[in-house]
Amino acid sequence: MVIECENITHYYGNRLIYKNLNFSVEKGKILGLLGKNGTGKTTIINILNGYLKPREGNCRLLGEETNRLSPDTKARIGLLLEGHIQHSYFNVRQIEQYYSRFFPRWQSNEYWRLLEKLQVTKTQKINSMSCGQRSQVALGLLFAQNPDLLILDDFSMGLDPGYRRLFVESLKEFTASGEKTVFLTSHIIQDMEMLIDDCIILDYGKILLHMPADTLMNQHPGKTLENIFIELTGKY
Repeated sequence: MVIECENITHYYGNRLIYKNLNFSVEKGKILGLLGKNGTGKTTIINILNGYLKPREGNCRLLGEETNRLSPDTKARIGLLLEGHIQHSYFNVRQIEQYYSRFFPRWQSNEYWRLLEKLQVTKTQKINSMSCGQRSQVALGLLFAQNPDLLILDDFSMGLDPGYRRLFVESLKEFTASGEKTVFLTSHIIQDMEMLIDDCIILDYGKILLHMPADTLMNQHPGKTLENIFIELTGKY
């Protein structure tokens, strides 16, 4: 398993976030985590990356405890948090050169292949770009890291439909070999439906379901993933 979480229990103060949360993700799968605001989607991403230690339980990424990831394992993980990109004072060329120094598996061609679709110059500054363009720069930087595991938190935040579709298509192309594993969240459930292999629906304190997306959709013929989510959790 690429991701293993066992009996994760966590609180913020006295407020329970999870109680005995268990799930795993197989190599080559794209797993979508769905949940209303406040159910702990970003919290579990912080736990997976070792930024937050749960009160109880254990998490492993690529076979290592998340709070003791080796540099070699960290180099195999690509992370995209809300907001998409930092160091926006760089231009397109400078930010690629800057990031390339930190990742031993760096593949510049992956970055420039994606950037060709944006029709921007190499000297254009990131802070002069639209939100959608910045998201593609961030995705290009992520792909260039050549990670085995991608963790994307609310990847579609602030994007218009055109850039959301481009983001999803680029991600599907990057993972087509079946060698890459993806763990992602998004508030745009329609985007998730086009992308994911497996689905977790998270409620306050627990997992409501975890199953292959195809199985879930076959159990609810004629309904969208968003319809199913609302039925299980109540309206937003």
